[in-house]
Amino acid sequence: MKIQEADFKKIISHCKEYGYIFQSSEVYDGLSAVYDYGPYGSELKNNVKSLWWQAMVKMHENIVGIDSAIFMHPLIWKASGHVDAFNDPMIDNKDSKKRYRADVLIEDYLANKIDKKIDKEIDKAAKRFGDAFDREQFMMTNPRVVGYMEKRSAIMQRFTQSMADNDMEGLKTIIEELEIACPVSGSKEWTDVRQFNLMFSTKMGAVAEGADTIYLRPETAQGIFVNFLNVQNTTRQKIPFGIAQIGKAFRNEIVARQFIFRMREFEQMEMQFFVRPGTEMDWYEHWKAARMKWHQALFPETSVRFHDHDNLAHYANAAADIEFKFPFGFKELEGIHSRTDFDLKSHQELSGKKLQYFDPEINESYVPYVVETSIGVDRMCLAVIANSLMEEEVPDAKGGTATRTVMKMHPALSPVKVAILPLLKNKEVLTTKARAIFDDLKFAFNCQYDEKDAIGKRYRRQDAIGTPFCVTIDFDTIEDDTVTLRDRDSMEQIRVPIAELEPRIAKKLDLRNLLA
Repeated sequence: MKIQEADFKKIISHCKEYGYIFQSSEVYDGLSAVYDYGPYGSELKNNVKSLWWQAMVKMHENIVGIDSAIFMHPLIWKASGHVDAFNDPMIDNKDSKKRYRADVLIEDYLANKIDKKIDKEIDKAAKRFGDAFDREQFMMTNPRVVGYMEKRSAIMQRFTQSMADNDMEGLKTIIEELEIACPVSGSKEWTDVRQFNLMFSTKMGAVAEGADTIYLRPETAQGIFVNFLNVQNTTRQKIPFGIAQIGKAFRNEIVARQFIFRMREFEQMEMQFFVRPGTEMDWYEHWKAARMKWHQALFPETSVRFHDHDNLAHYANAAADIEFKFPFGFKELEGIHSRTDFDLKSHQELSGKKLQYFDPEINESYVPYVVETSIGVDRMCLAVIANSLMEEEVPDAKGGTATRTVMKMHPALSPVKVAILPLLKNKEVLTTKARAIFDDLKFAFNCQYDEKDAIGKRYRRQDAIGTPFCVTIDFDTIEDDTVTLRDRDSMEQIRVPIAELEPRIAKKLDLRNLLA
């Protein structure tokens, strides 16, 4: 049984207990929506970034990487629209004193009050008709579903228009008409909706009085755009080509919640793909398919889906999310956006510097269009943890059953790859041999040496942190140079010559198993 289906709190508790994620500044009662990655969490995070970089940069001859600075000229954020338009509509409940995003309240209403009813009708019909069930026809002809869909469409149309017009009064009217209640107090007494800018600002300069206001970047993409020509000229890339980056970003979220899903300091993996105007929609569909394929290599197909945007950002002409089924429902994991030429053209106009590409194939200069893929590292880590953490019944030593907690993540992502376990800690002949094996394998894999407690307890501890392989050194090892190699998922144990350990394990960890 996956723990995510039972209790999200168990995931949070497990992450702390086993050194994945801690509340930041915990000794001072914590800092809201800021988290620290522990020994195993930091390894998982690095493995996620490495896998993405391998898939996005190393496997494409026309995609290169950069690492731009967090601090950038403040006019960059003026050109990008963040100074004037990077706002969330904020609303407070008068009774609970809790603050919410107005758009999220409406979206949650649609998901919980309408979409769930539609899904329930579809599930009942699918069970009734079996293989003969036609989902699309049912949705178009069933009176209840048609009614729900019409209601949803009407609300969505008003919501989208209000967001596009920056109509805060219109958003409040929708909340009141839908009788949306505060999740905490159950009250429907709301304040007016007002805009809240999400950028953190600070001062740069020797003295505060003469310092300039600058911003902590709210996204990593702008560092790519302002370096477009630098990268193109130095790498001699021809359009179409991409620039990738992994880096920190900062947003003063109104409601930061759901553990590491929404934080104020987070990390992004973004790739901006520059294309000839008029070809952007073909490339948009290409990257949608490519990114979905990457996620499906890691997660069950039923856990990921597309969600097309109804409310487009000011810079986009098409946008879709890849959503993952988190414990709290399907939520955005990665965004794919067709950003048109908005960013480069805006920087060109405000800076006065040409950001154009001369295309020798058509003998013409133009401002390229951009297709973006953007994924949150932290959300990806949470998805991996939620997908892998489970409890299952297994045989115990007495012939009965016991419950084990195990993280069945892909071995390539596991923080520790191999645990080296001498059968007994007080037998020098075993510990010496185990140390020698550890010292040999540590050059190839992230290994952990453990001699504390009974061997069964050590297996359970490695299961709980997601270690895919355990190597046990016993007295037979001293005689024949073989060890017991235990597989985390199947718990199968086989005898293997020490000389075969590295190639056997390396084959299982090879990224080609995921990326081929």
